[in-house]
Amino acid sequence: MSFDGVFTHTIINELSEQLTSGRISKIHQPYDNEVVLVIRAKGKNHKLLLSAHPSYARIQLTEMVYGNPDVPPNFVMMLRKFLDGAILESIKQIENDRIIHFSFSKRDELGDLQNILLVVELMGRHSTIVLLNQETGKILDAIKHVGSSQNSYRSLLPGAEYIAPPAKDQLNPFSVSKEKVFELLSTADELNSSYLQQKFQGLGKDTAEEIAFRLNEQPSSKIPVWEAFWKELRNAPAPTLTQTDKKEFFTPLAYQTLVGERTSFSSLSELLDAFYSGKAEKDRVKQQGGELIRKIENELKKNQTKLSKLKKTLADTENAEFYRRNGELLTTFMTQVPKGAPSVTLDNYYEENQPVDIKLNPALTPNQNAQKYFQKYQKLKNAVRIVQVQMDQTEQEISYLESVVSQLELASPIDLGIIREELISQGYVKKQKNKKQKKVQPSKPEVFLASDGDTILVGRNNLQNDQLTLKTAKKTDYWLHAKDIPGSHVIIKNPTPSEETLYEAALLAAYYSKFRLSAQVPVDYVQVKHVHKPNGAKPGYVIYENQKTLYVTPDEAVIQQLKQS
Repeated sequence: MSFDGVFTHTIINELSEQLTSGRISKIHQPYDNEVVLVIRAKGKNHKLLLSAHPSYARIQLTEMVYGNPDVPPNFVMMLRKFLDGAILESIKQIENDRIIHFSFSKRDELGDLQNILLVVELMGRHSTIVLLNQETGKILDAIKHVGSSQNSYRSLLPGAEYIAPPAKDQLNPFSVSKEKVFELLSTADELNSSYLQQKFQGLGKDTAEEIAFRLNEQPSSKIPVWEAFWKELRNAPAPTLTQTDKKEFFTPLAYQTLVGERTSFSSLSELLDAFYSGKAEKDRVKQQGGELIRKIENELKKNQTKLSKLKKTLADTENAEFYRRNGELLTTFMTQVPKGAPSVTLDNYYEENQPVDIKLNPALTPNQNAQKYFQKYQKLKNAVRIVQVQMDQTEQEISYLESVVSQLELASPIDLGIIREELISQGYVKKQKNKKQKKVQPSKPEVFLASDGDTILVGRNNLQNDQLTLKTAKKTDYWLHAKDIPGSHVIIKNPTPSEETLYEAALLAAYYSKFRLSAQVPVDYVQVKHVHKPNGAKPGYVIYENQKTLYVTPDEAVIQQLKQS
């Protein structure tokens, strides 16, 4: 579902109940288009996310963890100046549009009461957040500055007068009269989603399709059906995530028109966290770590090409015996080799004296030709050893780079810093000069709780994997890893885990591996005392013995259940 006017209406009701009269205690701007206000209300701190992201614009309470930039952006500094310590007076929606007004009050340095308005416009790629002086209507600042050259209708610049987006000539379905609804529904040539979207404000396609379906199910009871839908939204929202064959939908009610696996949530904000967390996180990782991802993918491609060439070279060395044989035959039958001849035919006593043609260099003597073949043979024999060493090194390099790619696919923005530090330490990425580096805090492994209460720890990058396996875990704990596949180290904090816990930990090891989308992924498990790191090995690389293997198919629903536990 899109974050339409109907969903906006329901979540404003939810937020108003939880946040009204709360005081702002902290303000962060973790990303370019997103602001987090920490509001103390009803004896609890709430993290209010205001997002003007072009694809994921929304407002909600969130439990997601956010990092902060080294230097606070100008917009967040303005927010702190005018809103730090302010009281949230009200949250209002403009008609049934995706425009929300957060009204705050705060006393200035002179003790005078100031009324500040924070306007959030959820308009796709045109989404924005604007800070206003409520009395003057002047813009104090905006998260995105838009000048008259970019938008002839209005400017979103400090000092400019705030002009709301142009309103559409549509009716608010929450306040329209019963008589007008009856008129519109009765005169429709075809009562479908397109017609409803044309006449009523703030209806996303899926909401319009749901209403049209309900109306057409009971054509003789249009008004009761219409009123029942809006009453249900006001009084008994049922946040639902529906996974259809094609995509996921989040809705304030369980829509009859959406067929698939349904998951219910206790609040709309919790629903949005479940829907957006993975999608928004991946998008941020792609944006913030794009250069890093491209660098590693290029290194991986380069090493894969190198390995292919080394394999070809190794295949060429298989001809070494051919050169040794020719040298032996020339030496044995030296007297039968004519001088200055381009070739000679000799009996091959290695293959029942079958005649074999041997090419010669006419400028060399028979003995020199034989020595030439022996030299070629020796060169190829030496190459076998060198190429094999290079192949082993390249294969280890590929394995390491694949592990980093796998970690980046599941990384959160907070994980990027320590992955970058790891790659700098390994020489893949250059340290930025003339830029003050924020000290990266040591990241911690992700914690899961097995069904029987055992703690399961999962490393999210190679430095974490080393720390977790070699220092954090006890020798009697159990260690798991996808067999011969790049992935995370998993530790069960129990010397005698149950079969159920082993299975759940194996699911985690398979999910946090390169083969997370595969079935029957092999996962090795063994006590930590049997796991060792070779000298000079890259981060995350270990060897082990005495392992047993489980075969599991990763299930994201089970992973989320273990995480929530």
